[in-house]
Amino acid sequence: MSPKQHRGEVTADLLLDAALRLFAEQGEQGLTVNAVTKASGVSLGSLYHHFGSLDGLHDALTQRWLSRMLGELVTALQTTRTARTGIRAIVRTYLSFVREHRDAALLLHSARTDQRNMTRARELRDSQEARLSVFARWIQVHVDSGELAPLPPALIESLVLGPLIGVIRRWLSDIDVDDDALDLDLAARILPDRIWRSVAADPK
Repeated sequence: MSPKQHRGEVTADLLLDAALRLFAEQGEQGLTVNAVTKASGVSLGSLYHHFGSLDGLHDALTQRWLSRMLGELVTALQTTRTARTGIRAIVRTYLSFVREHRDAALLLHSARTDQRNMTRARELRDSQEARLSVFARWIQVHVDSGELAPLPPALIESLVLGPLIGVIRRWLSDIDVDDDALDLDLAARILPDRIWRSVAADPK
């Protein structure tokens, strides 16, 4: 890597890190061009040079953390042998990621990210094809083996990830920790078996 390329990567990282901090601290309304350039110490011209627009910066930040999260899920999945232990690994890895990277989880599960993902669905799936294909193959292998119910892979994916995402959104929205706050440790213990029953060919 040339010195110029290295400086470019450092500048891009400064912008991305500042954008995540602002998003976590102030929400969507805090993620403005002026706020990002001020927080990062990077010029407006550099922001547009690297990302083209504020939406481009947001998309790059989402891609960075989505890639990291999917990478951890794929790694966890590849260490399992059965469909049931695979589901347990997905649940626990996802919840651990969210606990460890709460700021990134807020971004990935935000309304703004949902909206951007809806308009960029094909592009998003193409960019993560290597990781998503591992999950799709895992589903198909266990459908073929008779462990998972003979359902469309997209439906199984929704049945596995849907409850997880619901729990995560609820946890992220709990501002105060009180007796009614959602416990991720409890969710990690309960969800695997509940999800298993919804997708197993023989949910016993």
